[in-house]
Amino acid sequence: MASSFSFFFLTLLPLAVISAVTPCPPSQRAALLAFKAALTEPYLGIFNTWNTTDCCASWYGIACDPTTGQVTDVNLRGESQDPMFQKLGLSGYMTGKISPEICTLSNLTSLVVADWKAISGEIPACVTSLSSLRLLDLAGNRIAGEIPTDIGNMRSLSVVSLADNEISGEIPTSIVNLRRLMHLDLSNNQVSGEIPYDFGKLRMLSRALLSGNQLTGSIPKSISRMKRLADLDVSLNRLTGSIPAELGKMKVLSTLKLDGNSMTGPVPSTLLRNTGMGILNLSRNGFSGTIPDVFGAGSYFMVLDLSFNNFSGRIPASLSASKFMGHLDLSNNHLCGTIPIGSSFEHIDAASFSNNDCLCGNPLKAC
Repeated sequence: MASSFSFFFLTLLPLAVISAVTPCPPSQRAALLAFKAALTEPYLGIFNTWNTTDCCASWYGIACDPTTGQVTDVNLRGESQDPMFQKLGLSGYMTGKISPEICTLSNLTSLVVADWKAISGEIPACVTSLSSLRLLDLAGNRIAGEIPTDIGNMRSLSVVSLADNEISGEIPTSIVNLRRLMHLDLSNNQVSGEIPYDFGKLRMLSRALLSGNQLTGSIPKSISRMKRLADLDVSLNRLTGSIPAELGKMKVLSTLKLDGNSMTGPVPSTLLRNTGMGILNLSRNGFSGTIPDVFGAGSYFMVLDLSFNNFSGRIPASLSASKFMGHLDLSNNHLCGTIPIGSSFEHIDAASFSNNDCLCGNPLKAC
């Protein structure tokens, strides 16, 4: 699911309700009840626990500061390992909207209202006033509208997941001010416009998942300055331009997905030479030229997909020297010549080389 995170993000999610010494203030209880009133959850009855005077004691998904009683976490996830969900054999379904009343919980550090499938409306603009919020996860709903313009004011944010919604508009330019941001997932929405040119200011970012939108323009060169970026997915957009050669010099970047765009030009040799690159998908673009002959014993590709482009010339002989080649797809190009022989090619089937101009040799017909 799009709202899944790497293990180090899980520490941000409270998995149990924390009993507080100090009960929550009446104003915060009222805010939560107003938040609840805007939602309808018909099957699991998770809001049935929200019926006592102390919202910090036993309210499902709510955690508080044990000293002050201030609500710090709202954690409501529709696809959960919680025994309540497993016992009923159901995943969550909820309708309604996210009430702006949630913004009165000024000490919130995490707000998770994810994977409920039918929550609609917009992201309340007032969420940008939650200066302590570290985790914002609203993925897996039907939320529309735009990302709040002033999201850059939320300087504590480490995780933003808005995937699998109906969000439109552009990526706010202020987002580059989130200097603590580690995980950004906007995939499968209707986000348009260009990736901010200074996106590289997000120096702590390790995952940027922007696939399945309507993004245009080119990939900013500033991304190459993101020393912690391991996963960049901008597939299934409308991006143009060429691949910045600087991306191939990124030491941590191990997954790069550019497939399903309208990008052109050659593939930088730095990208294929980078021994840390494990998943590289450039398929269904307009890339051209020859495939650089720069592979070697340090090349370790779980996925190398260059299919449905305009590559010409021969398959690089050095590709057969790769340490590992899990999935290779060079189909639907204009390649010609003999397919190299090597142990890394032994499990590759004919479909990986199909629909080229004049390739021959195992697993195709003999030359």
